Amino acid sequence: MKVELKPEDELLVQRSLEVGKFSSAEDVVHHALQSLAAEEHWFQANQETISAHIDLGIAQLDRGEGMTPEESLAWLETQKDEWRAHR
Repeated sequence: MKVELKPEDELLVQRSLEVGKFSSAEDVVHHALQSLAAEEHWFQANQETISAHIDLGIAQLDRGEGMTPEESLAWLETQKDEWRAHR
């Protein structure tokens, strides 16, 4: 099978090769496909839990328990600051 990559994808492959983790473009693509398959497997295995969390969040919003956009942004900033502090 022969696959043509978009220029932006070729750039991603090249950057991965420059880092030195992979020895060939084929290795990069193989790793990417393995990651995609693992992600899809995880999603399928957790789809019920994800849906339940979404339903819970929607119910909370319907009851008026959600955050305002300003509160949400402030919370995200706090999370980002904590993440940076632990890096």
